[in-house]
Amino acid sequence: MKSLPRPDACALVGILDDGWTGLSGAARQRLAGADLVIGAGRTLELVRPHLPFGSVVRAMDGALGQVPEWIATARAGGKSVAVLATGDPLCHGIAAFLTGKLGAAEVDILPAPSTVQIACARFRKPWQNLRIASCHSADAGEWFVGAMPAHGLYAVMRAIALQPLVAVFTGPENGPARLARALITAGYGEEVKLSVACRLLLPDEQLFADLAAADAASREFPEPNVVLVERPGDFPQPAFGLDDLEYQQRAPDKGLITKQEVRAVSLARLRLAADAVVWDIGAGSGSVGLEAARLAPLGHVWAIEKNSADAANARANAERFRVGNYTLVEGKAPAHLDTWPDPDAVFIGGSGGELGELIRLIMARLKPGGRLVINLVTLENLATTQAALAAAAVAWDVVQLQAGRSQPILDMHRLVAQNPVWIVTATHEHG
Repeated sequence: MKSLPRPDACALVGILDDGWTGLSGAARQRLAGADLVIGAGRTLELVRPHLPFGSVVRAMDGALGQVPEWIATARAGGKSVAVLATGDPLCHGIAAFLTGKLGAAEVDILPAPSTVQIACARFRKPWQNLRIASCHSADAGEWFVGAMPAHGLYAVMRAIALQPLVAVFTGPENGPARLARALITAGYGEEVKLSVACRLLLPDEQLFADLAAADAASREFPEPNVVLVERPGDFPQPAFGLDDLEYQQRAPDKGLITKQEVRAVSLARLRLAADAVVWDIGAGSGSVGLEAARLAPLGHVWAIEKNSADAANARANAERFRVGNYTLVEGKAPAHLDTWPDPDAVFIGGSGGELGELIRLIMARLKPGGRLVINLVTLENLATTQAALAAAAVAWDVVQLQAGRSQPILDMHRLVAQNPVWIVTATHEHG
């Protein structure tokens, strides 16, 4: 059944900086008939001269949480209400908040074009495949390699990592220059272009098209603005199956890296969802954790490594492969694990002699349905693992994997055996 506009519902009206002239006839009619008009002070000034005598105007700056009560009280007294929002209220606007508080049927939404649409039109960029992200929030601080999801630029940086065209709603503290510096830090500085649309639809509108990150990083841009971030759409690096020698590591004969064959089976055993929270304990050169991060592009990997040289290599590999959803700390587990969120999946490549304690801790923190995968090369650690899992009363299984790699000999090839590895998988059952 079609949902028709309801004259008695609260009207949520989108408006841009061209004010009354940019509104549709239906939006003007709802504002002209409203007994109470609520909005930010700036948007109220755009319509105030056009409101009928007797209309009550109420600014919601700093009082968003009270707006549903204002609306309900007015409507209970037989008053009609209109709320002003910027652009399309359903696009990073207040529509979700109001419909959640009042009920979807109690709000009629009359959107204006989004500033993203206007910006794409100004720069003549098709936007059907565009991703929208926002850093219009409190001061996020500068971006750094290894930043965690709580960072105010994290959502934007993940969107840019995964999509060739991203529109970013900025804010006074997190503006285009800071975003450009973040892109340089993340390794995108040579390829990315930023188009900045400032003060759209105002007499002093300014457009800055296809700026290099280095250029945008040192400029000041008029507020408000929206940024289109564009980079080549080809993603040449595979998400999975990198060769061992592609990773920076200590000399291969004594370094710490999970070999490709073992890595492939271990990652398959982790069964990572796209948004998985992953722990990588004993990260070594970072190979498992970094490929896990790429297999879970909407999730995040927390890694720990006690050897400073290996930790440095893991960080260098994260930077080289531009893996932005990966945080490495230097230390010996279980230190730091209490500061990490509960995991969906955990990989143990090295335990530093704390294997039994780690298994007990992990099984207490692992989410229902989550998996723990452990790589072992000694009989003693296999026995410790079996005992700890039995004490935890969790289901587990073990695979012994031994691969042989071809090696040239004269004009022929022979197989060279790698060391056998036990891959233990434990599952936290639902319940």
